[in-house]
Amino acid sequence: MENLINALSFGGILSDGALEYVAGFFEAKIYNPGDHFLSIGKRSNRIGFVDEGIFRAYTVGGDVEEATKYFIRKNQFAVEIESFYENEPSSSAIQAVTQSKTLVIQRRTWHRLCEEVPKLYILTKSLTEAALLNKIKDNEFLHFGSAKDKYLEFINRYPNLAVKVPQQYIASYLQITPQSLSRIRRELA
Repeated sequence: MENLINALSFGGILSDGALEYVAGFFEAKIYNPGDHFLSIGKRSNRIGFVDEGIFRAYTVGGDVEEATKYFIRKNQFAVEIESFYENEPSSSAIQAVTQSKTLVIQRRTWHRLCEEVPKLYILTKSLTEAALLNKIKDNEFLHFGSAKDKYLEFINRYPNLAVKVPQQYIASYLQITPQSLSRIRRELA
């Protein structure tokens, strides 16, 4: 719960009492590798805070191949924002990559808390903006350079992910084939 409270302390928007109150509504849930926090076509009806582990957000392309959009790491929130706000079926999925402990709150509870604790709405917007900016910055390197350059930048930015995430998810995220990634890893070994 300490990591969640630290994350909710972002920007100093909520008082200590409000932090404890809001955090009290989250429930711990364990996800095994392959378990879905959110499936494609389902409504995003909860927010997860990753206390331990790694998730990936992915979509399925026209050729039925999965494309990893980004990874959700420790101390980050797992939510498909568009589906959560619009209450529409999600075009993306969120899946555990490693054994993960997540603190979860239901959408209706979160909205009720936003009414009870008005500054929670401000915090939500601030966290959403920060997450969006981080995703943009995180993904910038994917559009430039060779496959090898992308992989080297990935392991530089995310050394923990490079050793814990299965190769096919890394390749998908880097927009290269698993075979290319295997070749690059062999060259670098």
